[in-house]
Amino acid sequence: MGPSSVSTGDGVQIFYKDWGPKTAQPIVFHHGWPLSSDDWDNQMLFFLGKGYRVIAHDRRGHGRSSQTSDGHDMDHYAADAATVVEHLDLRNTIHVGHSTGGGEAARYVARHGKDRVAKLVLIGAVPPLMLKTEANPNGLPIDVLDGLRKQLAANRSQFYFDFASGPFYGYNRPGAEASQAVIWNWWRQGMAGSAKAHYDGIKAFSETDFTEDLKNITVPTLIQHGGDDQIVPVADSALLSAKLLRHSTLKIYDLLPHGLCTTHANIINADLLAFISA
Repeated sequence: MGPSSVSTGDGVQIFYKDWGPKTAQPIVFHHGWPLSSDDWDNQMLFFLGKGYRVIAHDRRGHGRSSQTSDGHDMDHYAADAATVVEHLDLRNTIHVGHSTGGGEAARYVARHGKDRVAKLVLIGAVPPLMLKTEANPNGLPIDVLDGLRKQLAANRSQFYFDFASGPFYGYNRPGAEASQAVIWNWWRQGMAGSAKAHYDGIKAFSETDFTEDLKNITVPTLIQHGGDDQIVPVADSALLSAKLLRHSTLKIYDLLPHGLCTTHANIINADLLAFISA
């Protein structure tokens, strides 16, 4: 076995994991910003144990993939995912995307999926559009996103520690029991990536409009979202995406945070399995 990476059309090395029987139905996991495929450890082991083939890649500039200067936008992210899928010749595939990865997965399915995709899952996902605009009045104001960029540029390590310690997992809520190991693992994944990729990625996840992608997706799609998501507020994301998709199932988890795949993996995994195996 050679190294588990594939080269994209513009010469970027994309790292990936590919576990389980090559004959089993594949599940491809798309991670959130600014993390890596490691954020899917729980889900990958769970579905591996259920007999699936599980694949996850590190987005360009993230984790163990090339720290390239360019291409930190959704079109490149989706094309990179397509490169991995075609390299492994995956078919009848389920794509699962969390947060920014939900945008990546949606664009991949809409533009590259064609005959290869069976189902799609969007978890705490950014579509249809995060940024506040005239057409999207309930979105996040640009100054909030500029604030993230400013903090990242000033002290990325502190910013990532604070982000994971607070709103990402809902650890800033009264009575929340924060896991230091979860916080440090988030920080570790973030710091392994490129500051430029992460800086540019904020624009990619917040300013990309996925409305047409969602309208063009024909496969059954499960939307899972925390009702107390402080990063991607549910009212301006999941509720709108469910209306734009042709075949959607919407599950809102009342008090769950953005990082619900980690904090409430047992709940998320059970509902994921029910949808995938149906």
